[in-house]
Amino acid sequence: MISVCMVTYNGGLFIYKQLTSILSQIGSNDEVIISDDGSVDNTISIIKSFNDKRIKFLCRQGIPNLVKNYEYA
Repeated sequence: MISVCMVTYNGGLFIYKQLTSILSQIGSNDEVIISDDGSVDNTISIIKSFNDKRIKFLCRQGIPNLVKNYEYA
């Protein structure tokens, strides 16, 4: 099993292309763990629109912080 870990924060302009690329390169038993740091744009709705069981979505609460977001993921 491969686990791809990524973090997001207001990445709506890029997340669709990123996830499409990642999902096309992993197998059916692999996963993409996404931790969002409180996005206020359309990032979360785009992620949820994939409706792919390989995506594990987490929402981190608190002040946006890149390092803490990776740790959370």
